[in-house]
Amino acid sequence: MKLIKRIPPCGGRDPCNLARKLAGRAGALAGIALLVAACVPALEETAERSDPRAPLYAGLGTAGEPFQTGPASFYRHGARTANGERFDPSGMTAAHRTLPFGTRVRVVEPDSGRDVVVRINDRGPFTGGRVIDLSEGAARALGMVHAGVTEVALYRLD
Repeated sequence: MKLIKRIPPCGGRDPCNLARKLAGRAGALAGIALLVAACVPALEETAERSDPRAPLYAGLGTAGEPFQTGPASFYRHGARTANGERFDPSGMTAAHRTLPFGTRVRVVEPDSGRDVVVRINDRGPFTGGRVIDLSEGAARALGMVHAGVTEVALYRLD
């Protein structure tokens, strides 16, 4: 005698279990939606407070005074920079921890008086209290390749 196994109408799945899973997912999605909705007013408030006419270099001092001084180093290796472009060791670029990408800064080596204008396209340096990491090309222009690390002053460009 053959026994016929009865297959439930849901293809072998327990309909109650399926309903519980769907309800749990719906609850999670509702929680995420509430969280996002709570954050939107804070984002709108921040957007309203920022002044689109504020100068790009606000807080960097006046044009004739350095806004930051300290040790600078250089680097020559890397495939991509933090802004996504290909790293060019001979280029006049630099890494800074906080300046916006594309910012142009004049870097002056006070002892020799040499200076170079660099464009910020990377993040760093993250060691030794250094204020800027220069590409090898910029370091050569400053005459600091042999020393490796030297004191510099950073000036904003208008």
